Amino acid sequence: MIKRIHVSYRLIVDDDKREAAERAHGLHKKVCAVSRSLEKAIDITTELNMEYSAR
Repeated sequence: MIKRIHVSYRLIVDDDKREAAERAHGLHKKVCAVSRSLEKAIDITTELNMEYSAR
């Protein structure tokens, strides 16, 4: 039986998109249909790892 899921996002972003990526990650649990449907039965955690593109 699955009790926990950990999702690790690794993004390569332009520096000017950093805040938008952080906002989107912050909304993940609230807007992700899969997360919402499983949240009462499975503990879901996420982490965001960003690398900045050199443009």
